[in-house]
Amino acid sequence: MSRKGKVLVAMSGGIDSTVTALMLHDEGYEVVGITMKTWDYASAGSSKKETGCCNIDSFNDARMAAVQHGFPHFVLDIREEFGGFVIDNFVEEYLAGRTPNPCVLCNTHIKWRALLKRADAMDCEFIATGHYGQIRQHTNGRYTIAKGVDETKDQSYVLWGLQQDLLSRTLLPLGPYRKTQIRQMALDYGYPELAKKAESYEICFVPDNDYRGFLKRRVEGLEEKVMGGNFVDKDGNVLGQHKGYPFYTIGQRKGLDITFGKPVYVTGIRPETNTVVLGDESDLDQHEMVVGKLNLLKYDQARRREWKP
Repeated sequence: MSRKGKVLVAMSGGIDSTVTALMLHDEGYEVVGITMKTWDYASAGSSKKETGCCNIDSFNDARMAAVQHGFPHFVLDIREEFGGFVIDNFVEEYLAGRTPNPCVLCNTHIKWRALLKRADAMDCEFIATGHYGQIRQHTNGRYTIAKGVDETKDQSYVLWGLQQDLLSRTLLPLGPYRKTQIRQMALDYGYPELAKKAESYEICFVPDNDYRGFLKRRVEGLEEKVMGGNFVDKDGNVLGQHKGYPFYTIGQRKGLDITFGKPVYVTGIRPETNTVVLGDESDLDQHEMVVGKLNLLKYDQARRREWKP
């Protein structure tokens, strides 16, 4: 029996999750490592080499660290659980003129639930990940997400959807540390290559980081349907033609293939007319917004009904 309990650690093979597992192991937890395979790269149609957290090299790196430190490691195939829900939402959001964050959806509905399910099966009290964020318990007993100490690496924004039963059993050991400290820990643990390993900012199911190509492969005839829409200014004046509204995002400046002698930004997307609005940086400022699917972590259901924005 461990001093602190048994914890299932999500290990991608990268520096953050590896150091997370080793930290918890040193602190006296009984660690079980698990690497989740979320996506079949062959089905993505990418011609480039698999990269990021879900390739065979990453699996092997995670397993090697576990073996060297004497705790078990498993590979968990959650492609079926991940599949349609996250991918379909990703495509639907772009077709609606919005820019999705699939990590939020995956963490909220797929990854944490998959971890908790396996944690229960293995009699693990806790689950842990290498996210830079912190979990705090409010005076009313409810759990909330807080920023990590290193604001340049903070990932609390992808964890806002987690429910109380998940947060109450989640450990985020990296929250109090800066990335430079984690790199030094990797060196101290004897992993110099891991300490220098480049970080991946790619979406796990878009290994070549080309979301436009991914959309084209997923939606038959998409390029032909949306090619040739108009760029317009805020007054509706036509400025030129674009490659299709799903291939742009609010705030985008580069890759517009149109010049005005000054920086211009995507300030609006109108899918119903296949129109992309361009403007100055100041045009991105907004005084109101429409939000949905709120998760008011601090308040229980009764208090939520009383809360008014």
